[in-house]
Formats: sequence, structure tokens, C-alpha cells
Amino acid sequence: MNGKRATRPTSTACGSQDACGCGVTLADRAAANPLAGFSRTLLWAFGLIIAVVVLLVVAAEQLGVLDIVAQFVPWPVWFAAVLAGGWPIFRKVLRATLRRKITSHTLMTIGLAAAIVAGAWPAAVLIVFFMRLADYIEHFTAEHARQAVRDLTALAPETARVEREGREVQVPIEQVQVGETVVVRPGEKTPVDGEVIGGHATVNQATITGESMPVEVGPGARVFAASFAQLGHLRIRVTAVGKDTTFGRVIQLVAEAEQHRAPIQRVADKFAAWYLPVVVTVATGTFLASGKLLATAAVLVVACSCSFAIATPVAVIASIGASARRGLLIKGGRYLEVLAKATVVVLDKTGTLTLGRPVITDVIPLDADLGADEVLRLAATAERYSEHPLAEAVRGAAARRELQLAEPQDFEAIPGIGVRVRLDGESVAVGGRRLLAGEGLPPIAAELEAQGKTLLFVIRNGQPLGVLAAMDTLRPDVPEALAELRRLGVKHLELLTGDNERTAAAIAAPLGIHWRANLLPEDKIAVVKEYQRRGHVVVMIGDGVNDAPALAQADVGIAMGAAGSPLAIEAAHIALLRDDWKLVPEVLRIARRTMNTVKINIGFTVVYNLAGLALAALGFLPPAIAAAAQAGPDFGILANSARLLRQGGSRQTARSSKDPVLAALPKE
Repeated sequence: MNGKRATRPTSTACGSQDACGCGVTLADRAAANPLAGFSRTLLWAFGLIIAVVVLLVVAAEQLGVLDIVAQFVPWPVWFAAVLAGGWPIFRKVLRATLRRKITSHTLMTIGLAAAIVAGAWPAAVLIVFFMRLADYIEHFTAEHARQAVRDLTALAPETARVEREGREVQVPIEQVQVGETVVVRPGEKTPVDGEVIGGHATVNQATITGESMPVEVGPGARVFAASFAQLGHLRIRVTAVGKDTTFGRVIQLVAEAEQHRAPIQRVADKFAAWYLPVVVTVATGTFLASGKLLATAAVLVVACSCSFAIATPVAVIASIGASARRGLLIKGGRYLEVLAKATVVVLDKTGTLTLGRPVITDVIPLDADLGADEVLRLAATAERYSEHPLAEAVRGAAARRELQLAEPQDFEAIPGIGVRVRLDGESVAVGGRRLLAGEGLPPIAAELEAQGKTLLFVIRNGQPLGVLAAMDTLRPDVPEALAELRRLGVKHLELLTGDNERTAAAIAAPLGIHWRANLLPEDKIAVVKEYQRRGHVVVMIGDGVNDAPALAQADVGIAMGAAGSPLAIEAAHIALLRDDWKLVPEVLRIARRTMNTVKINIGFTVVYNLAGLALAALGFLPPAIAAAAQAGPDFGILANSARLLRQGGSRQTARSSKDPVLAALPKE
């Protein structure tokens, strides 16, 4: 990409309905659940039909059966059969002609006319049959996708049970307001996005996060529309309704994904510009050289450019659909193509590499008469009613050690310093170094700060009793994921953070990655632009809030754990709907598999079409067999692209007939 931003094309994936004569646009297939059109059963069914009919035609041609049948059936019967069977296609060709456009169906219709003029009526009927069969395959796939959209949309409840004026009222979902309280009972689906304010339940969130295992949720937890409360009940404060929910945005964005076409799709556009004139030239040359009208007809019949037009989008849609089922929201094919070329990955720290919440890592007594548990108990008691994030970390550490806290007296929060309480008649304070009132730092404090840790001092009656060290902890799956990115060929990994140098180094050094500290959002954008100017394809991974500008500037922005965050999904090009770092190298593998599949599709289509034209021009391909052969590339592309449905996630996501979310997805 050489640092340049890809422009957003406005045309459809197939060019247009008239441009390729496919009968439907590929935008119809870019449905929220594109998997339906690529089931192995469907592929085998159409493949079997084509194979059987082709074998029968070849056998009949060799035995002369077609010529015998032609002698006994009068030409008006043949003509009526051709006209009745091919009328829907002839009508489209006529409309395109009136708009001065030539389609592949135009060429096939001319070839059909040539077969009729030559008196090859059985061949003409078979040409119509295969034209209609190809048309049916296109329409069947598109209708299946449209039905999948309706099925997926139906997963979200249309009504909600809302608490109003002291009682529960069942209302249409569009009447629910943000801030209201919704009640979800056992066995029901959550109708809204929101925060749990009461109750506990086991919730299946596979539709949103792709995680097959249910999760336990209680007060303070976030839940999403279309998730399924298998056990327990919930009272939920509404934060988003309808199309504004995470589920609604996923449907909308996946449905629109094909608008962001992969740049490689331009190859198909260029191909269409010269392919049809070449076909006409070959057909004309065939007739002038051999004088064989049937050979000329075969050239026109076998020349179907639809397969070239669908070579890229079919593979892209397959990957986007399979990825969405796993909690990987990819906004379009162009991002898959760019991601496959990634050379530099820059990373946010808080909430991305780390969990985004501090934990107590060290408890150091400074009084020989006190143990670490007593120092922690005093600190947790003093912080019992504090709302500071570090106070929560202290209480969490005490809870893990099962320490019993006392009831503090005269609680006082001192802004910028800490808290002070009275406990058993004594003054106990917990806070930063300003609590030391000019006293020097204990030697251990300097050592802990050098490790990038934040310190809390515990002081009783003016005397330091101990030091607590807190740190935002690294996500456990980050080291393995970064190592996998290196194995996949990413040349440079770099941490970009607004934290100080000590904290940045403490996180980056064990991971073996470069780092830059004290960065503002505009500084991160400058770093991304710097690498782009140097010709690198830059991937930015962030939490999608503070990093939104850099996510948008990068060639590919990946938002971590974006479920429920509108800004994350809007800013990033790819959103990971659950906090799972293993998805980062996985999406890179998906991108490379997809582009390899696209290249195979294009190469196969080029070779197949050139071979078909050559055989038809030399007279080795009768018109009836040529009509059957033009369906071959479509079948090959669908079969090759269907392999993308089985990449990684489909084996990991358990499918259960008892799960209404997964049961609604089409089975492969």
C-alpha cells in the first residue's frame, strides 16, 4: 500500500447485474449470514446435476442420439421449447441491449441463435437448460442469503419486559428507552444491550462474541441483545436498543462489508473490459477460418465471464461470514487484502496488552512487628469505602487472602493524596508518596518504582507500616500471540502508550518489543504515519476509545474487545468482539488464506476460460457441452471458497441443538 489509504469504491462486487449477466448482484449475497449459500450439500447437489447431464450429453453426442431425436421432432416443437425455457434470460438480454450493454448472456444468446440457424435443435435446448441452471444457482444462493438475514435478525426479541410505575409491562422493543430497566427471566433472550443491576444468570453470548461457553453474569456485568439467559434471571439497565445494540451493528456492518471491495477485485473489472471484445474476435475468427457455425456458437456459449466477477467476492464473503460467527467482525474485503501484507504492528497498552485494571503485586512490611497480611488488612479496611481504582485493587487482594476487614471510622478522602480513617482509636492513612510528609522513600520503594509499579504507603499515627505495589497486569495470552505474529512474518512490533517510561519499559521489555511512552493521541497518529511514509503496511491494535484516531489512520485498525463500544466498531476496520489475543494472529492467518484462495480462483478461471475458448474454436467442444462447461468455473470457485468456512473457528465453536443462537445458523 506504500502508506496510501485505499479509496472506497462505489460499485458493486460483480460490477453490475448487466455487466456480467449473472442475474443477481453479489451485494445480495453479502448478507449477515453468507454461510448459507456455500454449504457442501448445495455444492455437491449442483455438481452432481452438472456432471450427470454432461455425461449424458457426451454419450448422446457420441452415439448420434441427438441427431436421431432431431429428425423425429418437428422444428416448431424445438422452437417452442427453446423460447419457453429461455424467455426469462432472453428478456434480460433484450433489456440490456436496449441500454446498449453487452452481457455474457448476450454472447450465449447469440451462440444459441447460431445453433438454431445450423439446425442443431437438441444443442439449442441443452444450451437453454444450462443457462437456466446457472441462473438458478445464482438466484438460489442469493435467496438463501436473504433468508439468512431474516433468520439472524429474528434472533433478537421483538418485545421486552420493562419495569414501569412499579410493575412489569411487555412493550415492543422500539418503545424501550435508554435508562429503563428490563427484566429477563430464565430461558429468555436479552432484548437490549445493558448493565446488570440485579439478579444472576448463566448467559450464552455466542452470537456476539463467538464464545461457545456460557458466562456467569451478575450486577455490574454487561449483557448484549440476542444473548440467551439459560439459567437465572436478570434486571438490566438499558444502554442501547435495536439497531444501536452490538448485535444490530454487527448485522448492519457485516451486511455492508462487501461495499469495501478488495483492491484485487479491480482485476475482474479490468478483465471484463477486454474479455468480451476478445471473445467476439475469437468467434469471428473461428467462423472466417473454418466456416463452421456450430464451432462459432460454441465459442460464444462457453465465454461466460461471471465466474471471473465472483472469484474474489465469493471468497471474501465466505471469510467474513465464518469470522463473524467467531466474534471477528471484518468490515470488508479490502481490509483482508491489506492485512495479508502487514509488516508493522503497533499496540496500545491499557486495555489492550494489559487487563486495564491494577492488581496488588507486592505487600512489603516496613515494621518488623507486622506481617504482610496485617499491612494489607489495615490498607483494605482504610480503603473499604473508597471508589478509587487502586482501592478496588487493595480490597481485591485482601479478599483473595480471605482477610477480615474492620469497620473504619471517620472516613476521609484527601484528593490527590489518599484516604484517612480512624481504626481502634488510631489514625490510619493510605496513599501516595505525598503522605510521607517529606520523609525519604524506603529503599524498596525505588526498586519497585523502577519496575513500573505504582506505590501505596500505609501509615499509622504518622509512622510508615508498609508499602503496597500495584500494576496493570499483562493479559496471559499476549506473549504467545505476539510470538505467533513474528512467526507469521510481522517485522516490527511496537508499544505506543501515554504512560511514563518506567511503566512502558516494564511491559515491553519482557515481551521483547520496542516502546514509546508519554504519547498523546496525535503522537500515536504521527507514529503510524511515519511508518506508512516508509512504505510499511501498518496495523494498529487498541481498545477503540482513546486510540480511535490511530485506529482509523492505520492501514488496518483492530479494536480489542469491542462488544458494546460504538466508537471501537466505528473507528476500527476489524473488531474482536471478545478479549482474546489469540484472535489477532488468527485474523492475519484468515486474511492470508483468503487472498491465497482468491488468487487460486482467479488463476483457475483464467486457465479454464482460455482452454474453453481454444477447444471451442478448434471444434472440439460442441455447443451443448460448451453450455455445460460454462458452469464449471462457478462450481470450482464455490468449492474452493467453501474451504474458508472450515478455517479454525468452526471446529472450536460448539454447535448445540439446544442453543437457539447456534441452531439458527445454517449447518455446513
